[in-house]
Amino acid sequence: MVHQAQGQLVQEVATGGLPAPPSRYVLREKDRPTGGGAAPELGFPTVDVQRLADPGDVEEAAKLQAALQSWGLFAVRDRHGIPEALLDGIHDAGLEFFHLPSEEKLNYANQTDGGEFQNEGYGIDRVDTDEQILDWCDRLYLHVQPEEERRLRFWPTHPPSLRKLLHEYTLWSEQVAKQVLRAMARTLGFDEEFFAGRRVGDKVASYARFTYYPPCPRPELVYGLKPHTDNSVVTTLLLDRDVGRLQVLKDGGRWVDVPVRLRRGELLVVVGDEMEIMSNAAFRAPTHRVVAGGRERMSLVIFYQPEPNRDLEPAEELVGEGRPAQYRRLNVKTFGDGFWDAFARGEPTIDFLNARVDKEAAAVSGA
Repeated sequence: MVHQAQGQLVQEVATGGLPAPPSRYVLREKDRPTGGGAAPELGFPTVDVQRLADPGDVEEAAKLQAALQSWGLFAVRDRHGIPEALLDGIHDAGLEFFHLPSEEKLNYANQTDGGEFQNEGYGIDRVDTDEQILDWCDRLYLHVQPEEERRLRFWPTHPPSLRKLLHEYTLWSEQVAKQVLRAMARTLGFDEEFFAGRRVGDKVASYARFTYYPPCPRPELVYGLKPHTDNSVVTTLLLDRDVGRLQVLKDGGRWVDVPVRLRRGELLVVVGDEMEIMSNAAFRAPTHRVVAGGRERMSLVIFYQPEPNRDLEPAEELVGEGRPAQYRRLNVKTFGDGFWDAFARGEPTIDFLNARVDKEAAAVSGA
């Protein structure tokens, strides 16, 4: 049975005029966010995907490699090709959806006809136990690619523009993701289809997540979205135009703020768990979180995943005597299902599924 807290929408809680969040959202004192730091002196990494498309542009490839090694994410400059009007339009349409009356939004609720929780649809993330601390956000989660697998009953018809805008944005964003995957392969000395074609597949599975963060009366007590890594090969992220609060865990355990305002029209690209596994840790998925605040915020994320019937394992070309396999083989669907279990518990999926190869065993195999 679905947990009784599953139907409690954060947006409704936030409009109740409470002086502080209910106890279900309040973190233990040791877990409470204390604020992030400014980006290092070298600044936040930005990459030009048009230049990345040129195999001879060594300078831009070096910028990508540095961003992947030091951050695991980077901003994609406005020359990605996505029209600015489309970026503004999809953001505004998503925000308009969350501003609809609750009864209208619940037409797309993330529960089955039998009342069970499912990933797709509108609501909050999965609640498993009474002890689980909830995030201060609501979300709309949709399967967007392949197109023939879309379940349109979860796609809102209001505002009327949202479906068309999301379709267009999905196609544009997928091109950015594929360009990045091709460039990532080249930085390792492989051909462009090393990840994008042979390991991800021709029919990329992708999911969109609109996340709405209402104003919080005591933001220092809660997480907007708990620390996590992404269930993806790569993720594209359209940030709120005016409100920041996305933070990345850097070396040494320091939380660093992603700039509140990237250049207008920029996207964020984030390395996901599946890429970490396929690259045998040549690329690592960064841990990130969202802290709550006193202003509303909305973001749109698209997760790109391999075809679900494939196996997820380190590429054999990246395993050798000096670099043993760091991860076990897992089916893509098994890993995806495990992500939701791990996320509900606040654990990294790779660790939750025991996907890492034991260090001693890895040392012996690489000896």
